[in-house]
Amino acid sequence: MPALSVRNLEVSFAERTLFSDVSFDVEKNDKVGFIGANGVGKTTLFKVLNGELEPSSGTVAFEKNTVVGYMEQHACSNPQIDVYHELLSVFSYLRETEREISFLTEQIDKGRGDLDELVERQTRLIEEFEAQGGLTYQSRTRAALLGLGFREQDFTMEVGALSGGQRSKLCLAKLLLSRSTLLLLDEPTNHLDIRSVGWLEDFLRDFSGAMMIISHDRYFLDRVTNKTVELEHQKTMCYKGGYSEFIKKKQAYNESLKNKYENDLKEIRRIEGIVEQQKRWGRERNFITAASRQKQADKIKEQLVAPENELEVMRMRFTPKCESGNDVLMCRELSKRFGEKLLFEHLNMHIRKGERVFILGENGCGKTTLFRILTGKAAQDEGEYEYGANVMPGYFDQMQQDLDLSKTALDEVWDAFPHLSQTQVRSALAAFLFKGDEVFKPLSQMSGGERARVSLLKLMLRGGNLLLLDEPTNHLDASSREELENTLLDYSGTMLIISHDRYFINKLAHRVLVLRQDGFKEYLGNYDYYIERVRAEDEAQKQDGAKSSAKPKNAYFLEKQRQSEERKRRTRLKKAEEEIERLDGELEEVQAQLADPETAGDYEKVLELTARLEELQAEQEKQYEIWSELAD
Repeated sequence: MPALSVRNLEVSFAERTLFSDVSFDVEKNDKVGFIGANGVGKTTLFKVLNGELEPSSGTVAFEKNTVVGYMEQHACSNPQIDVYHELLSVFSYLRETEREISFLTEQIDKGRGDLDELVERQTRLIEEFEAQGGLTYQSRTRAALLGLGFREQDFTMEVGALSGGQRSKLCLAKLLLSRSTLLLLDEPTNHLDIRSVGWLEDFLRDFSGAMMIISHDRYFLDRVTNKTVELEHQKTMCYKGGYSEFIKKKQAYNESLKNKYENDLKEIRRIEGIVEQQKRWGRERNFITAASRQKQADKIKEQLVAPENELEVMRMRFTPKCESGNDVLMCRELSKRFGEKLLFEHLNMHIRKGERVFILGENGCGKTTLFRILTGKAAQDEGEYEYGANVMPGYFDQMQQDLDLSKTALDEVWDAFPHLSQTQVRSALAAFLFKGDEVFKPLSQMSGGERARVSLLKLMLRGGNLLLLDEPTNHLDASSREELENTLLDYSGTMLIISHDRYFINKLAHRVLVLRQDGFKEYLGNYDYYIERVRAEDEAQKQDGAKSSAKPKNAYFLEKQRQSEERKRRTRLKKAEEEIERLDGELEEVQAQLADPETAGDYEKVLELTARLEELQAEQEKQYEIWSELAD
């Protein structure tokens, strides 16, 4: 049986059906990408699978040993506990076993209780502890925190002092390290920088259970998933493969469906033409032929499947109002601090006309601050920047601070461009999927994706020839991201873009600038080229380090001594185990002789065997003490 089986699922609210006839299976090792436009009901479906929401109809069945893990289940409830121990709490079952093993060892050492029973229980618990990962749970806890971007000094921070993004990362870490065998991950890459996303990809690829992932990160889906389920037109379709494979298969399927539909319509028209012709001839056999042909046409009509209308996407086109000079933006020796914290210094950059340049860097390194300096919203501490001739910058702010949330979509755009007529503004809004009464919806009531569309529309209408884009694909679904990519590929101006969307970077980038404290490091190419170069640099650094960092003589001999002592410990431990096993055999033989009815009648023989039994038990207890000390 699959880990999860969904059949004919439907969820309706009042008179609106969110989805219906949803059916799919998730096998025990499947890694499923669950995709669809914003608002189609992906998160709602997760709530049904997690038991938070009752479906209107249909069934959800889990294999009996399946343990479902959902991020909200692992919320951090104790604000006083520190980050490390909050994450360690998911291993409470191992820590309890560890305490019991320690207690049993103490009892054995002090000779309290039935020694055989205590040793047997201790051995069983040690085997369970090791099988469940007891020897590595603390190192896994530390690795998860570091992998998700926490620093060593963050480990002792109280949970209540964490930012919203840090708390989300901690909840994600708790989910990943839980005992769940089926993970439901809703946008797991939110709040993660590229390095942390890479760690998450490696973790999920190595995860032995099943998972369903809602994500708009197409590069992430390609790296992790082996199956794709799309929710569209209120139903699901399943495809083998990651996101890129899904796109190819969906296009091929839709094309074949369209061709079959058109061919079926042609065949119906051809047959019905024959029917009309036969009826005009008016003979009896002609009427028989006409009736037979009409049945044939009706049968094709019954099986006729019309292709679904494609979902509407934004229609945008960025056209510069004027052409800039060849030198677009020059930065020289820029630096910025916040109090004692240095963000960056010695930052130099030269952007030329027509370039598509991407800025990468860890969260908090100063990427957005740099854009705020370049747009005059913040001041640099040192250095200078200069725009070239006829440069008209346009800025997309990922925080959407350029929007007045008290206004409607119509007022926000019209107030920014008062020279446009209402018809022109409404037509522009319609191209960005705001139609009818939606233009009167206050921005405060809109989703992040809807606000992003308003910001992009304002950016398009400004007609800048240099686009400064700060995370422009955040909040956009996959189809909107692809439309933005295609639009920017056709754009004749210059682009400087901050992004964590690796699919987006791969499609557009001419070069990549990695922001560090000492300025930019440049890579001429897209994201894949950048990763290839970083790996080559890391490998070269390791080789250089191996050549130049031979251990000091003392460290070498200390390491040799440690290895020798470890070998001796293992040898003694093995010898103790063999001795315990040998004594077990002798004890069984003595006990068997004592149980023999013939021996029971020989008084001297019984005394001799009893003395031997006590001697063997004492020797075995001594060996258990040696084994326990060496094992610790």
